[in-house]
Amino acid sequence: MKSIVLSFVLTAFAVFTINAQSTHVKISTTMGDITVMLYDETPKHRDNFIKLVEDNFYNGTLFHRVINKFMIQAGDPNSKDAPAGAALGTGGPGYTIEAEFNEKYFHKKGALAAARQGDNVNPEKRSSGSQFYIAQGNVYTDHQLDMFEQRLNTTFSKEQRDAYCTVGGTPHLDGGYTVFGELIEGMDVLDAIAKVEVDARSRPKEDVKILSMEIIKK
Repeated sequence: MKSIVLSFVLTAFAVFTINAQSTHVKISTTMGDITVMLYDETPKHRDNFIKLVEDNFYNGTLFHRVINKFMIQAGDPNSKDAPAGAALGTGGPGYTIEAEFNEKYFHKKGALAAARQGDNVNPEKRSSGSQFYIAQGNVYTDHQLDMFEQRLNTTFSKEQRDAYCTVGGTPHLDGGYTVFGELIEGMDVLDAIAKVEVDARSRPKEDVKILSMEIIKK
């Protein structure tokens, strides 16, 4: 089975209004706590994530792929108690989810998005049923974003530009992966996890484990 990873194609601080009805999830890890808000405009991904959290699916899984200045990835059930050096990234709940792209949401730093298999085997860009990542990325200049637009044949909105030029993110992933939430607490934990030492497969040499997930607002 092919690993579910983010493609390295060359393909904010945008202020989103927090919906009072949105679901918040606390992710407790061995390096601290992160709280994410799930978007109501991506209901398939929202409801699936809630179900997995309520089923304790993520408890004991690892952040199995970590790339500083890019993202941290988790959600592979095969990572539970995985021995050192084991190849990870192929596990899931046995299903995928239809993509839910929304131009309102993009890969600013802290964006919560679904990992997936590459376009060559997944032209519909369907999401993994469980694997997710939190974007970290870099801060870009307007000139760099202009270059991205040319390479990707796209146009960034003012909100995207404002985000990528201030808090940063991973603009080359926009339109390729479903963004279904964002980090609202624990940005320092994101940065700390992103800086850990990793092996040749980008797996942390010392396990970074998800201890539990809890729905704290629904």
